[in-house]
Parts: sequence; structure tokens; C-alpha cells
Amino acid sequence: MKKKNFLIPINKTKKNVINFFKSKNIYEVLKNQNNHKRPINQMVWSKTLAPDLNDLYRLYQFVYLNKRTTILEIGTGWSTFVLAHALQAVKKDNYKTFNKLKLRRHNPFEIFTLDNSKKYLNISRKRILKLKKNKIAKVNYCHSDIFVDLYAGKFVSNYKNLPLCNPDFIYIDGPDPFMVKGKINNFNPGHGDLMPINADILKIEYYLIPGTIILLDGRTSNARFLRDHFKRKWIYKHDKKNDQHIFYLDEPPLGKVNQKQLMFYRSNI
Repeated sequence: MKKKNFLIPINKTKKNVINFFKSKNIYEVLKNQNNHKRPINQMVWSKTLAPDLNDLYRLYQFVYLNKRTTILEIGTGWSTFVLAHALQAVKKDNYKTFNKLKLRRHNPFEIFTLDNSKKYLNISRKRILKLKKNKIAKVNYCHSDIFVDLYAGKFVSNYKNLPLCNPDFIYIDGPDPFMVKGKINNFNPGHGDLMPINADILKIEYYLIPGTIILLDGRTSNARFLRDHFKRKWIYKHDKKNDQHIFYLDEPPLGKVNQKQLMFYRSNI
């Protein structure tokens, strides 16, 4: 049997998911689980959404099980809060091994959360500040406007500025297509019948290291666009049950340092 390259979380019942967050002392998501929920087909929404416990549980497990070290999150929210807990857990349980291997990571155990809304970045920041007395991963809040653009002759959205980092885990749950600025040939994706297509990851593809994981929450059209335009060797899985798309950069190591990084990731497998 071929050895696994990465781990996918096992599906859990709602009761088990709730008990998991209790066991990790992540009570904030439980307190807010009955907050505003966006109605079906309601595209424009200005309220803070209730946390989706199953999605957040799986997000935590993707980071923890695969021992990620640097995260780029496109679209901030409750995910930022949970990612900060998950990354800190990786650091706590694996820091000695990380140091022993002398892994070359210039932003170890940091999150870069990118959003075009200062409002929602501030909401995420306030949630994290409540945990100031607790040990939690460092979060970098990155604001950038987003515009209509072209990639390979196709309409897309691209952020004006990207965080300067090389993530080994990328979580895509943004942008909001109704916040995309500008028009090209009178086209803008802010229409109820159009899907969000963001191309920023394609621009940094050749900088990503083997072993990188990309996770999209829904956004099937965007996932297919990335799949069709990636140039490197990616394993792609569509988890229909959880409405998630998973990419894994399955290439030989770039050198000795990257080889040690892959060893670090796979020590749980």
C-alpha cells in the first residue's frame, strides 16, 4: 500500500465535535454557535456569521495532524480564532523536534490572515486579544483591497497586496465577490449568479514548498480553476460530504532542508 502523504480528519458527530472544543478550552465558538446564520441564497450579508463547528473542527485537525508551521488564510473569521489555537498546539507538542531538525522557517508558528475588510479583521483581532493571557499563535492581520483582474485571459479577482511569507498551509474562504473593485470590459463578479474566482495562489505557486496543503471551504468553481491552472504536481481531493477541496503539493524535496521538513510533517503518519 502506498504511504500516505498527508492526513484527512475523520468525520465526527456533532456531540463529539462539541466535546472536542470543550477539551481544548475553546469555548468561544460554542457560545456563539447560535448567532446569525446566513439564509440560503442570501448573497449580501453584513452580520457576523455563527461559527460552523464541523468546519472549524476539521480545520483545526488539518493543521494539527499535518503539523503545519506557517498559515496563510484568505478571508478572516472564526477560522482565524481556531487556526491560532491549532497552530499553538502544533508548536507546544512539536517544538523540540522542530528545533532539533533546524527547519528553515522564517515565520514559524505564525498566521497571516488576509482580508479586504478592515471591519472583519478588527473583529478577528478583538477575539484574539481576549486570549492575551493564554499562549496562542502569532496572528498577522493583513488588509488589502481586491480588484477585478485577468489571469490567462480569464476574469479573476486578485488582491493588491499579499503577505510576505511562504505558507505550508493555505486556507481559502474569501474574498467576498461583492467587495471586488473595478471592472474589465464591464465585468465584475459582484452578481448573485456568479462565483468567486481568486487567482493569487497561482502567482506564488512556484515559491511553495513540497508538502504544502491548500484547503478551500466550498468555492468549487475556484477550486476547479486552480486545478486547471496549476503547473506543478498536486494531489487533488474533493470532499463532497464536507464541501471541501484539498490540494497537496506532491513533489520530491527541493533539498536537504525541505527533506527534513517533510520528515517533520509525516512523523504522525
